[in-house]
Amino acid sequence: MLSLCICGTAITSQYLAEKYKVNTPMFQSFLNYCLLFLVYTVMLAFQSGNDNLLDILRRKWWKYILLGLADVEANYLMVKAYQYTTLTSVQLLDCFGIPVLMALSWFILHARYRVIHFIAVCVCLLGVGTMVGADILAGREDNSGSDVLIGDILVLLGASLYAVSNVSEEYIVKKLSRLEFLGMLGLFGTIISGIQLLVVEYKDMASIHWNWKIALLFVAFVICMFCLYSFMPLVIKVTSATSVNLGILTADLYSLFFGLFLFGYKFSVLYLLSFTVIMVGFILYCSTPTRTAEPAESSVPQLTSIGIDNLGLKLEESGLPETQSAAL
Repeated sequence: MLSLCICGTAITSQYLAEKYKVNTPMFQSFLNYCLLFLVYTVMLAFQSGNDNLLDILRRKWWKYILLGLADVEANYLMVKAYQYTTLTSVQLLDCFGIPVLMALSWFILHARYRVIHFIAVCVCLLGVGTMVGADILAGREDNSGSDVLIGDILVLLGASLYAVSNVSEEYIVKKLSRLEFLGMLGLFGTIISGIQLLVVEYKDMASIHWNWKIALLFVAFVICMFCLYSFMPLVIKVTSATSVNLGILTADLYSLFFGLFLFGYKFSVLYLLSFTVIMVGFILYCSTPTRTAEPAESSVPQLTSIGIDNLGLKLEESGLPETQSAAL
């Protein structure tokens, strides 16, 4: 479902770019953050107790500024990279975020992986490689990019920032609340993307020739993105950020399948093979839960009076003489 939401954002963005010559990724993100603000930040503002908006701002404002900055820039850098590098590079290098995400989960969330999890990740990456091969054979690799190195660096930075955002999201929704995450992201995402919008995209916005079709595509994009942001915390809470990112590798394939009908892409059996391989890797990963490393001090049992009393009772039941039991 999350992959389909991502697919919806990709299709609407491609329609805007190819048919109507509208390239405004920051404006599209700004609209999404505004909707998050209107729904979740307002809900957070009216929440009572120690978890209301003002109390969270007073205690953790700088942390959420960094989170908002990472999320906004990850979205912007990934879209910007398409102007410099190739589709193949973006699809391959975007997977760099998965090992970064696993490393951050290991150190920050204390996640511990089994051998099957590493095998599953390799299987998923093999599926992505198959998809890229299908793209090349189908002739989708037409644009070589204006500066491949800059584009590749932007993809790596964007993927790393996505990993930071996803790990933070997993920590917040599992330790704190989904409402706090979405409310604070809506607040600072709106502010940061609004400022960046005025700096980098004001000319592109002014050149848009508005009509109902363009407006409808913007609405469709925002709805898909809002659903993605709203539902992803729910999935991450019951699984993990890593498993979610493996699952949404299928988003590119959904976009390709729709592109067969909407944009005239050439079909390749390798697309179906790629989808199958990625799903096999995803199911493998989810088949065995990861474990969380316990803090060192929790492994030492605390000696309490109740524990001493239970020990004495067990000794008496085992038939030890009363004098020895009393002495113990």
